[in-house]
This record gives sequence, C-alpha cells and structure tokens, in this order.
Amino acid sequence: MNAILRAEGVDLLYGTHQAVNGADFTLRRGEVAAVMGSSGSGKSSLLYCLAGVLAPTRGTVSFDRATLSSLTDDELSTLRRERFGFVFQYGELLPELTVEENAALPLRLAGQRKAPAHAAAGEVLGRLGMTELLQRRTSQLSGGQSQRVAVARALVHRPDVVFADEPTGALDSTNAAAVLEEFLKLARDQGTAVVIVTHDATVAEYADSRYTMTDGNLK
Repeated sequence: MNAILRAEGVDLLYGTHQAVNGADFTLRRGEVAAVMGSSGSGKSSLLYCLAGVLAPTRGTVSFDRATLSSLTDDELSTLRRERFGFVFQYGELLPELTVEENAALPLRLAGQRKAPAHAAAGEVLGRLGMTELLQRRTSQLSGGQSQRVAVARALVHRPDVVFADEPTGALDSTNAAAVLEEFLKLARDQGTAVVIVTHDATVAEYADSRYTMTDGNLK
C-alpha cells in the first residue's frame, strides 16, 4: 500500500530542549501504527507535528504528497477538519452538546446540514453501542462512554488518518480494551489509518507497526 503520511528528519525544539530528534516515520493507507514511549519521551510532540498542529524546527512532514509546511494556515485548518480526526486522552467533548451533537460536529463544521450529519453520527454511535444515549449530555456519561463519543467524532467524517493521543489512558483496563477494539475495528472497516501514541505495551499490540520513542529519538 502507498504511504499517505511521511515524516523525514523531523526535529522539534522548545527553546534549547529537543523534543523530537531526526524522526523518520511512514504511515500507509489503512495502517494502524503505534508510537510507544514514557511520559516526556516526545511522542505527543511528534504526533502534533504529523498532524500539522506543530511545525517542525527542521525536516518535513508530507500528507498525500503535499508538504505540510507549504500549506497556508487556512489550508492546514481545512486539512485537519476534513481529512484528519483526533482522539484525546480525556475525550475533550463539549459539555453543552448532546452525544449526537458532539459526534456530528466535524460534519456540521464542514457545512453539512443537521439531519444528514446527525444521521451519520447516529450510525457510527450505533456501531459503538451508544444508540440509547444519543440525547444524553456528556456529564451523564461514564469514562468509557465518553471515549466512545470521542471515537465517533473522530471517525464520523471518514477521515484518511486519525491521530490518537493516549486514547485509553484515562480508562480502566476492561473499558480500555473494549474501546480500543471497537475504535480500531471501525477504523479498519472504513479504511482509516490510525496513529496511536501510548505508554502502554498492551495498546501497542493492536497496531500493525510499532515505533518506540526515547528522549526524542524514534526507532
């Protein structure tokens, strides 16, 4: 399969601290890749470089043959909104919205009308076992339920790549395994590639390829 995302010689400096040191990374279409490392190893910094959130100090990141540094801020925003998805450790849901509204948000931001956006969100949430909770507020959800909503939001617009930063780090082991399995099955079914950064070797076992990051060095 062809590479959809590639990093070559990526450095990222915060002042004099080198968070990422000469990282090379390749992600193929539909592939699940895990980047393992302890807290402070630089794995989240690398993730945000790959997603175009942070600009590398040196080196290049390219997505679908376009170099991210050549894109304008508006083009990067469109890319992240329409072709990328994100799952964070604590979900980062909007408390004023319902489950259905949270999951439909990427489609609504892209200009889709309410009815089809909510229908698409309901379909994805149904696959994650959330059909009975569409009108709940996020304050009424358990941790596992909240993370399922975050997964639905990341996948509802069928992005090319989802970036997941410790997606099960706030869950107990039982919920973590269930959410991760549902997340990756849904991603694979729709051909979405996934980059997961994690400190947990159990999570990395679900990936097709595995990298390890230590003191900014990726291997």
